[in-house]
Order: sequence, then C-alpha cells, then structure tokens
Amino acid sequence: MTAQKTKPAPRPGVMDIAAYVPGKEHAPGVARVFKLSANETPLGPSPRAIEAFRAAAGQLERYPDGQAKELREAIASTFRLNAANILCGNGSDELLGLLCHVYLGPGDEGIVTEHGFLVYKIQIMAAGATPVTVKERDCRVDVDAILAAVTDRTRAVFIANPGNPTGTYVPVAEIRRLHAALPPHVLLVLDAAYAEYVRRNDYEAGLELVSSCQNVVMTRTFSKAYGLAALRLGWLYAPEHVIDALDRVRGPFNISAPGIAAGAAAMRDQAFIEQAVAYNALWIGRLAEAFEALGLRVTPSVANFVLIHFPEEDGRRAADADAFLTARGYILRAVRSYGFDNALRMSVGPEEANLGVIDALREFMGRA
Repeated sequence: MTAQKTKPAPRPGVMDIAAYVPGKEHAPGVARVFKLSANETPLGPSPRAIEAFRAAAGQLERYPDGQAKELREAIASTFRLNAANILCGNGSDELLGLLCHVYLGPGDEGIVTEHGFLVYKIQIMAAGATPVTVKERDCRVDVDAILAAVTDRTRAVFIANPGNPTGTYVPVAEIRRLHAALPPHVLLVLDAAYAEYVRRNDYEAGLELVSSCQNVVMTRTFSKAYGLAALRLGWLYAPEHVIDALDRVRGPFNISAPGIAAGAAAMRDQAFIEQAVAYNALWIGRLAEAFEALGLRVTPSVANFVLIHFPEEDGRRAADADAFLTARGYILRAVRSYGFDNALRMSVGPEEANLGVIDALREFMGRA
C-alpha cells in the first residue's frame, strides 16, 4: 500500500541542491564595517543612473516596459550590437536560470569547472539535469579537461571568464579552441560578469564569438563595475533563436521601470565606468603586492577582487584571519564552498578599507 502523503513534496532532486549562501554582511559589536565580500564597486553607481532612478519613481503605478527597449538599445549602442540579440533580466542569475530551464532537463548534463560560480550547479540541478564538475589547473579553467568530460548527454558548458573567486581568465584563443571542439548542439555559456575590469590584449568577453556562432551565449551584469547590484540587472547576448526560446518562458515584466531607467543611464555613462576601472587597476596590483610581502600567496587577478591564500605550515588559517579581520570591521569572503579551505576573497574597496586590511593582516601575520 502506498503511504499517504501528508504535505506537498518538492520534485525529486530539489532537496539535494545546496542553497547558495552569500557572504556575511555584519560584524556584531563593531562600530564601523567595511563590506569587502561581494565584489561591489567602491565608487557606487553613476550620478546619471541615480538621477534616472529617482525620476522613474514618479510613475511607480505603471508596469515597466516588458521588452526593456530603452535598456536594450543603450546596450546595443554602447557595444554596437543588434538589440534583437539582447535579453535583459533580473540579474544575470535569472538569465542563467532561464538558460538551464530551457536547454536542460532530466538525463542531460551541464559541465561546470571546479571553482566556477555556484549558481551554475544550482540551476542545472533545478532543471533536473546533472552537473559535471571538471578540475581546474592552478585556479585556471582547463579546456582539455572540459572537452574530456563531454558526452552524448552534454547539453551546456558554463565558464566564468574571468573566474570567481579566482580572478583568472581564459585567453580568447583557448575559448575558441574549446568552442571549435564542442558539438554544435552544445550551448557554450560565457559568464563575463567582470569583463569591464579586464585589461589584457588576449581577452574577449564573448561578443565576437556569439556574433558568428549559433551555440554561444554571453551573460553580463550591472552589479559590478556599474554599481547597480541593488537593482538586480543583467543582460545576455545570444543568437536570435536562443532569445526567442528564452522569451517564451521569461516573466513578462522581469525588471523594474526604475531598473531599466537607471541601467540605461549607467550604460550611457561610459566615462564613469572608465573611472571605476582605473581605480580598480590601481588597487588590484597594490593589494596583491602588499599581501605577498606579508608571506601570503595571491592568485593573479584581472577582476575587482583578490584571492588570498594563507600558509599551511605556520597555523595561520583563513578562518582565524577572517575572525581577526571581522573583529576590526573588515568583512571578507570565505570561499570554502568554492573549494578553497584556506583562502579569503577580498573585493577592492575604498582606500581607507584597503589600507586597513593591509595593516590588519600585517598584525595577524606578526609583521607589525
């Protein structure tokens, strides 16, 4: 006899998903806190974006434009793209979820890398598919390892480029080699959330590849360099057949009118973005140099954060450093869930915070 069910039950597999846990935001008992755990820009958003957001507040009773035309056209104009190949979403997280929902299902596999963004695995499993995790090499995506993991069940490959929390990147030649070796029905998803910060001649975010291929999608966000994390805005660039499929399941008003207005204004203010990128370029090198001088190892980063590895031999563990820093008002990101048991990720912050962390870690490492 079948046991009687006493309450609704999630479908099989849902309760196997490890929920995403964001970094901590508070330091109890500390008067002043610097949150350096979420890769937010210390410069905030463009003043033009703030002005546009406030202007939109006068019509909150109206539904937003379901096609986000103003935002898509601002993106298209900035990057010289066809607006028909752009889809906007409630953060790039929503768009990644839509891709999994539309292109993956039970029996399918989605490939992710060892230290890749945790949302990929969550959304693959939410779609009923199976995530396949491949090893990275020295905190870098290994194209050969990905290709070795491709099977008849593979339907998508997800790559964060640059990676989070590593800050490393895959050169364009390697991305193109990967794509050339993938079956044409396998979707290659390039998550370029930190693309604005990269200053390398051998890097491409994915625009060129999407424009010439039928199985490549690039996702981007307004939460990092554009300083609009609170509004949850993202966009993707994809072949029109992908846009058509996603549009059929996307919520009809998935981003707010203030978000559309602020995002468009931020996109048009590229001079402000250049300021944010220049500030980041100044500090990313200074932080790495300062930490390495303390005997810490730093993974070379092209993004707006550094991954700091603590020495195994002298007992100074990342967890102890995390507690030490938190007590002084500096909140960094523990990255055990990403496979780094003895490391912390630090976002580039305001000058005062950056210098404060350097001084605090100098004391923690006994170099004061």
